Amino acid sequence: MSNTVTRIRLAVVAAAAGVLVLAGCSSSDSSDKSSGASCEPSKGKVTLQYWNTVNGMDKVVDLWNKDHPNIQVESKNISNDQYGAIGNALKAGKAPDLAQVGYDQLPTLRSQDAFVDASACKTAAGTESKFVPWTWSQASFGGEGVYALPQDTGPMAMYVRTDIFKKYDVPIPKTWDEYTTAAQKLHKANPKLTMTFFDPNNAEWFNGLLWQNNANMYNYSGDKWHVTVDSDKSKQVAEYWQKLIDDKLVRTDLANGSTQMFAAYQNDQMATQLGAAWGYTGIRDNLPGQAGKWSIVPMPTWGADGNSGDWGGSTVAFMKSGKHLYEASEFNTWLNTDPKALALANEVGGLYPASTDGLKLPALTKGVPYYNNEKIFDVFAESSKKIDTDFSWGPTQKTVNLALQDAMAKAVAGDGKLTGALAAAQASALKSMDDLAIPATAGK
Repeated sequence: MSNTVTRIRLAVVAAAAGVLVLAGCSSSDSSDKSSGASCEPSKGKVTLQYWNTVNGMDKVVDLWNKDHPNIQVESKNISNDQYGAIGNALKAGKAPDLAQVGYDQLPTLRSQDAFVDASACKTAAGTESKFVPWTWSQASFGGEGVYALPQDTGPMAMYVRTDIFKKYDVPIPKTWDEYTTAAQKLHKANPKLTMTFFDPNNAEWFNGLLWQNNANMYNYSGDKWHVTVDSDKSKQVAEYWQKLIDDKLVRTDLANGSTQMFAAYQNDQMATQLGAAWGYTGIRDNLPGQAGKWSIVPMPTWGADGNSGDWGGSTVAFMKSGKHLYEASEFNTWLNTDPKALALANEVGGLYPASTDGLKLPALTKGVPYYNNEKIFDVFAESSKKIDTDFSWGPTQKTVNLALQDAMAKAVAGDGKLTGALAAAQASALKSMDDLAIPATAGK
């Protein structure tokens, strides 16, 4: 195991430790008491509930249902309000057997006693070697149990309208300084054209930009969390985007994945998108007339290290209210390790597998017709290798993300700056941990 993987494992263990402080102050029926939960097969036909946010996942589920008449799965898309739906279901005691949960939200939901440990299920417990190590470490809280199975990751890259760059004779940028220069040239040549958009209501995307700059938001030592959300590295990223916003080189009125966003690209109003591997289907499916005009290249970099970032990526978690742990284990393992399931999930939903075998799928080694038959997944594979595995999430990440989004929205509206949004998120992190009796202090 590499040193970086070891460090991220320790960070995730620390996250679990912070959550246990809360669990120890609440009822004795904590999520950790679920270790060794029974994994006996149910009698008769079983129907599982699987909630997710992936377009086309129902087709993957159909593939399973066709061959497993006694373990049927019902897929429900909750993309409109993912964590609101899960939270409300938990409160009502009606959570599904399995739910898609982002890596950054695992600690938060564990503090809500959301998961069951499926360690007793040999099928799921035996899959550790089948996943990229850091993803398993996060899903298992540093090896404490099997609370979820990794599904996908989100290595970032830059989606580029190559025809626009060619039309205005502007080189495709390789660094963030070059990105600014290109933005200035394109906007000067065509005032209706901006480089991209900044979505203030997407903290996960912004966190990916911080991640690329090695702006670690947390570390754990001395039995407490050290919160560094507003570090100098973070401020560098915020100040960079503030300048682009102030100079009107990026738009701030668009939400990622919205109809309005795709309309702006359709009307040749933006030249790039900073996205993750799973986003390749969004452009392909919503802008079919622009086939051949898009390429995918590495993210602009801050320095010679060429680091990249990760945006998103999810697990499929074993929810505590589920009644059929054995069957859920069988389906979850198939969903995230079977080559046919992985290939279809990539085709219809753009998932970039966390499975090591999944990364070798034929579909990920071939050119993609929409993108000039370029081998776009080679770009994401290289990006994945350059992601800082020391980066970790705090135990109240959802609360911190909401605070960051609220402050970023105010900043782009002229009330404050993005650096102030970092300070607000830092304060939110410290307060939310204090409220839950999780030891934390401002770090450097």
